[in-house]
Amino acid sequence: MVCLPAAPPALALRTWLGLGLLALLCLGLGQAREKRVIRSKLGENVSLSCCHEIPRSESLQNYRTYWQKKCPGVTLVVLAYSDGTLIEVHDRYKNRTEMDPWDLILRISPMEILDNGTYQCVVQHNSVVVCDESVTLFVTADFSQPSITAEVSASSCESAEMVIVCSSHGGFPKPRISGALNNVSVEWNASWVSESSPSPYNVTGTLVLNVTSDVNVTCSVEHDGLAKSTSLLLEKTNDCVVPPVPPPYNVITASSIVVITFILAIILAARYLPRRVCPHCCKPQDPVEEGMKEGTKPPVSLKVTSETSSV
Repeated sequence: MVCLPAAPPALALRTWLGLGLLALLCLGLGQAREKRVIRSKLGENVSLSCCHEIPRSESLQNYRTYWQKKCPGVTLVVLAYSDGTLIEVHDRYKNRTEMDPWDLILRISPMEILDNGTYQCVVQHNSVVVCDESVTLFVTADFSQPSITAEVSASSCESAEMVIVCSSHGGFPKPRISGALNNVSVEWNASWVSESSPSPYNVTGTLVLNVTSDVNVTCSVEHDGLAKSTSLLLEKTNDCVVPPVPPPYNVITASSIVVITFILAIILAARYLPRRVCPHCCKPQDPVEEGMKEGTKPPVSLKVTSETSSV
C-alpha cells in the first residue's frame, strides 16, 4: 500500500480560494445576463444582441436560432431560423422584425408598448445548446407638457378658494405627479387612465387651494427618471367690492305699504275732490262790471207829504 503525500496547507487554501472566486465570477456573469436591459422609446427602432455569433467561416448548416418572448404563463416564438432560413415568425412581429443569420441580432421597428418584456435568444448547433440568454426590453413613451388650469369656486375680500387641475397624456409607464407651492412641496390628488394593459397613460392631478396672496404653482410629471414641469402664477386681486346689504324683510314690507297708501290717496283725491266744491260759490266779478250794473238802477223817488210842503 502506497500513501501519497498530503498537499501542503497553503496549496489547498489557494485551490479553494480559486474555486470560490470562479464560482462568484460565474454567478456574477449569470446575474449580469439576467439583468441586461435595453430601453427604447415608442415608435423608435431597437436592436437586441444575442449571446452568440456564427463565424462567417462556418456553415449555417445544423444551426437553429430562436428568439422568443416570455409572457405570463406562455412563451411565444418571435422568429426562428434553421440552416440560415426563416422558418417561423409570430403574427404580431410580421413586417416589424428581422434577424441577420450570422450575427443573430433581433431588430424590431417601430416599437410598440406591447413589445415590453423579456426576450430570450437560444442557439443550437447539432441539437446542442450553444447559448441561452435573456434580455429585458423596456419601452417608454414621453408625456405631454403638463397643463395647469385654475378655477375660482368661492371668493371673499380676504381669500379665494381655487380648484387647480394639472393634466398630461400619452406617456408610459405609469407616472408620478408632484408639485410645489412657492417651492414648498405639495401632494396632488392624482388619477390615472389607461385604455388597456399595457398602454399609454393619461394622468390628472387636482388641488384645492385657499389663496390669500399671490402664489406660484408648479406641476411635474415624472417617469423613468424623466420629468416635465409647468408653472402657473395665481394672483390674488386687491379689488374688493362689498355687496350692498339688503334691508330687512319687515322694512321692505313697511315701505311698500306706505308707498301704496300714498298712491291710493292721490288717486282718491283726484277722483272725489271736485264734487265737494260748494255749489253756491260764485265766480268773483270784475269791479267795472259791478259799477255798470249799479248805474243802470232806476233813481229813487222822493215822496213829499203835505206836511212838509206846508212848512
